[in-house]
Amino acid sequence: MGFDIISIGAPLVEIMRKDIDCDFSRPGTFLGPFPSGDTPIFINAAAKLGNKCGFIGVVGKDGFGNCFINKLSNSGVNISQIKCADNATTAVTFIAYFHDGSRRFLYHLHNAAAGLLSPDDVDQAYFKDAKWVHITGFALSGSLSSRKAVLKILEVIPDTTKVSFDPNIRKEALGADELRKIADPVLERACIVLPSVQEGRDFMNVGNDDEACRLLQKKGKLVVQKLGDKGCKIYHNGDTLEIPAYKVDAVDPTGAGDTFCAAFLTGLIRGWPLYDTGLFANAAAALSTTKWGPMEGAPAIEEVFDLITSQQKPNKAGRNS
Repeated sequence: MGFDIISIGAPLVEIMRKDIDCDFSRPGTFLGPFPSGDTPIFINAAAKLGNKCGFIGVVGKDGFGNCFINKLSNSGVNISQIKCADNATTAVTFIAYFHDGSRRFLYHLHNAAAGLLSPDDVDQAYFKDAKWVHITGFALSGSLSSRKAVLKILEVIPDTTKVSFDPNIRKEALGADELRKIADPVLERACIVLPSVQEGRDFMNVGNDDEACRLLQKKGKLVVQKLGDKGCKIYHNGDTLEIPAYKVDAVDPTGAGDTFCAAFLTGLIRGWPLYDTGLFANAAAALSTTKWGPMEGAPAIEEVFDLITSQQKPNKAGRNS
């Protein structure tokens, strides 16, 4: 089929607290459902940016499942490998936000439809001529069968297909120590690793992020650290590139990191220089935060270019770009 990018993981819907600092221990108002999940957010953003994309996962035959499938389909994602389960409901996550920028997650995942993903759902023919496969630590954190499905991809993809890996450690689903034990095959196959702040040090079990990123670089990986509103830092061939962020009126930060990953792969697919690719990814991630819901702010490629044009940034030589 010749996809630019394929991903696999846990389709879910997100229901979020409307008010800041309202935890799950007391009554309050929620917003949603919004289609979500780290790899679904990623693949939705990648499709909106003009890539040919496919996704593998399981939803329930319910309204939440329809909500999820409709969103990806409308964004241009191939949904032929999304299965609807008769005997389970679509996965749900609840999110509460706090004034210090932190979030709390409450997952209904392992016993939901997403946990029914199995190696039988991975069709080798689907990956023919695929350029990239994107895998995350959260996708490895589901049920044993879903984990085996993710790892089966490494067995069936062509040698020419590249793998990107986002550790995306969610302690509510699986801690860093456990993830480290099961992610070795993915890390070995990956050519790019995209950790967020603190994820690198947790995943590599070292003292700080810079040390972690340099260790990953020594393993032959292109390492891109996501720094949120501070932009990103690229480790490549013994060099580092620090790339500034773009300013927007942020509403909902959930999914910005996944959108960043999608935009960064978009730049790699198009053969752009790493610095320009980092600027593009920073801009796309910023735009994704401007609407409620983790997929609602996913920008079209023209919107990303417009933001880049409107906020000139110095390039690595000190010139504007």
